[in-house]
Amino acid sequence: MNDPLAQALSWRAAGRKAALATVVKTWGSSPRPAGSHMVINQDGDFVGSVSGGCIEGAVVEAALGVIAENKSRTLDFGVTNEMAWEVGLACGGHVQVYVEAVE
Repeated sequence: MNDPLAQALSWRAAGRKAALATVVKTWGSSPRPAGSHMVINQDGDFVGSVSGGCIEGAVVEAALGVIAENKSRTLDFGVTNEMAWEVGLACGGHVQVYVEAVE
């Protein structure tokens, strides 16, 4: 299944916890446009993309925290942010991702 929203519904129907990550804002060069989705389950499995691969690991880690705490988070990545280099966002842009639990 390649549709993140359908996968989220499928995981929830099977009793698995999940979080939805959505690109809410981009500035400059970014691999994925606003509105792009990635869904992550309680085991760290994911479907979709919010960056073409360069920040997915950090988003999965944040999503696992969102699932555990049931508290949404907004993540910011950009080349001026030290973490951006750590996770590989060297495209010159900024990406803001909202991560929320799927109920």
